[in-house]
Amino acid sequence: MKARTRAAAILLAPFFLLFTAVMVLPIGYAVWLSLFTEKQSGLGFGGAETVFTGLGNYRAALGDPAFREGFLVLIGYCLLHIPLLLTGALALALLLDSALARARRFFQLALFLPHAVPGIIAALIWVYLYTPQLSPVVKAMEAGGIGFDFFSPEGALPSVVNIALWEWLGYNMVIFYAALQAIDRSVIEAATVDGAGSWRVALSIKVPLIKASLAMVGLFTVIGSLQLFTEPLILNKGTGSAVTSTWTPNMYAYTAAFDRNDYGLAAAASVLLALTAALLSFAVTRLTGRRKGGRTA
Repeated sequence: MKARTRAAAILLAPFFLLFTAVMVLPIGYAVWLSLFTEKQSGLGFGGAETVFTGLGNYRAALGDPAFREGFLVLIGYCLLHIPLLLTGALALALLLDSALARARRFFQLALFLPHAVPGIIAALIWVYLYTPQLSPVVKAMEAGGIGFDFFSPEGALPSVVNIALWEWLGYNMVIFYAALQAIDRSVIEAATVDGAGSWRVALSIKVPLIKASLAMVGLFTVIGSLQLFTEPLILNKGTGSAVTSTWTPNMYAYTAAFDRNDYGLAAAASVLLALTAALLSFAVTRLTGRRKGGRTA
């Protein structure tokens, strides 16, 4: 027994060392940094000094309307992005898994390729496609009598959601497709013999059997949505864009750290965002676990 314990400890040690180095220590440092602030001594000629402020940075972040409005943006983003991503990826996976699908590998690769494009490059491509003076898409829309400003206050959120969907739809589709391929084909054959049509098999047999994958993708999507940063940051550079430098909590922390040099405020905003992500992750995990337990009972 001691030999097994020692072997398990040796095998797990690299993981825990790496986890501590890249997760625990940075989070601990961010918490420590959030408790301090820089203040100018005297009339500003004596330099800056680091002083302990306790929860002052947290109060400053929560009291800033820009930080609170960033969470409202995230709520709107999640309400649009998550349902579209999950239903779109699931629909594509079911289509590829169906007997009617042809050239599965080609469509798998074609749909997954956008995920291989770095987020910054993808956002730059879409900024080009959104810019009226440059975009052939905007010109075609205007020629068809469709006027839509992708950088306006009403169009900024759908524009960011569209970029994120383009990046992540194929990736999640591959996860769902792999889960569908793992289903015992005899179950599907039995349902078909009993007279179930394609729609009934898809909705009543396949989808319930991959609910674990749906829950996992939903959890990761929620966590990723809270970290929204790259797409709106690039979109912020667009001409007349309604995306401000504090549009999301991540952008607020970035601006506080690198534009205002207020690292304590940036750390506090990051810790608050991390706590929000942890609470939502816990809620999603408990919700999906309770549903599984209810079905088992």
